[in-house]
Amino acid sequence: MAATRRIAPHRITTRRISAPRITAAVAAAACAATLAGCGHDDTGAARDQGAPGAKEAVPAAPHRTVRLIGDGSTAYTGRQPHLPKAERLRPGLRPPQFVVFSWDGAGEDSQKLFSRFRKVARKNNATMTYFLSGVYLLPGAKKELYHPPQHAPGRSDIGFNDAEGIRDTVEQLRGAWLEGNEIGTHFNGHFCGSDGGVGQWSVEDWKSEIRQAKSFVRTWRSNTGTKKAEPLPFDYDKELVGARTPCLEGQKNFMRAGREMGFRYDTSGVNDQVWPKKKHGLWDLSMQLVPFRGHSYEQLTMDYNFMVNQSGTTKGDPAMRAYWGDQMRDSLVAGFERAYKGNRAPLIIGNHFESWNGGVYMRAVEQTVEKVCGKPEVRCVSFRQLADWLDAQDPATLKKLTRLEVGKAPKRGWAAYLAGTPAPAPKGAPGAPSGRP
Repeated sequence: MAATRRIAPHRITTRRISAPRITAAVAAAACAATLAGCGHDDTGAARDQGAPGAKEAVPAAPHRTVRLIGDGSTAYTGRQPHLPKAERLRPGLRPPQFVVFSWDGAGEDSQKLFSRFRKVARKNNATMTYFLSGVYLLPGAKKELYHPPQHAPGRSDIGFNDAEGIRDTVEQLRGAWLEGNEIGTHFNGHFCGSDGGVGQWSVEDWKSEIRQAKSFVRTWRSNTGTKKAEPLPFDYDKELVGARTPCLEGQKNFMRAGREMGFRYDTSGVNDQVWPKKKHGLWDLSMQLVPFRGHSYEQLTMDYNFMVNQSGTTKGDPAMRAYWGDQMRDSLVAGFERAYKGNRAPLIIGNHFESWNGGVYMRAVEQTVEKVCGKPEVRCVSFRQLADWLDAQDPATLKKLTRLEVGKAPKRGWAAYLAGTPAPAPKGAPGAPSGRP
């Protein structure tokens, strides 16, 4: 593999703001993946996302069957391993602190960042969301198969992939899903701005883009001429339930299209650190603004935006890089602590597999994962798992959670706030316990 092969980077706008039986090959792939489905059955038994560090003996692999889909690029292999069953919060208990780490345009190239962060997730009892760009599974020789809305066939602002890149990316997608991670979509050609950018797309344009993103996943074997490669172990029509739009543009029409096509959430917006609500029928799991260390304004929880507001270039002053990485880490952790000790709103973080400014943002994300995911009552999960939990809650409980302001825990405590019971009278008040035996 050429040492310089890189997947084209994504451009994000910045806002400076305050069948048959399973084959031996597939079975081997499933069991080789650390924390894969070999130790779990199809009833949904999984490790506790809130109990980091627990290790269990891995039993013998259960028999799993697979039904190939279409040309065998994908397959149904049963319930996803390590996908915990969402449970309703019991009255009076404070909610877990959810943290979502996500990756735009996920693909494996010579930097090996996809495989690196799979290891980081496993080590820290975390799952993540990987937003795949569909054209990363389409070889350049077949680029005319892509018909982007408002652009000529075969056009893509992030290019296409080669056979080696597709093979490596499929390997990571397969392993990531078996470990309980989510495979979402970042769509295809990554068109931004006023020249046919996604912000100008109609609902029908978005539906076409979604159908094509699914198609490139379902046909990667045919498009690469690969006949014996193992399939991706999921039905992408059912797996795909959420997305982030290129450059955070075009959210309104995408959400309308996504709702009609079975999506459950969107994470293309910008919000404060508050509990999410539904918007256009989808959970609005927007990225958030957190305290920007060293500044008076707040910063969006995305690596690109830190880079733009620090160096303005991917190759900034080497003498400042360590500081910039520490600044991003400390800002993310500050946002975490504000929620963890306050309203417990889920913290939503977005990233790219890039080595901007010498890779300091990758270091910052890794250190943030290590610092927060092992804390009590913290669950580092995928967007799908967060949406599952939200869907399982009593609507009255969610309504109360959305009333909490940024960083503000209930004044009378979580038990009184979520149980709806009166708080105990303060000492010295009429009828209050005296404190004496």
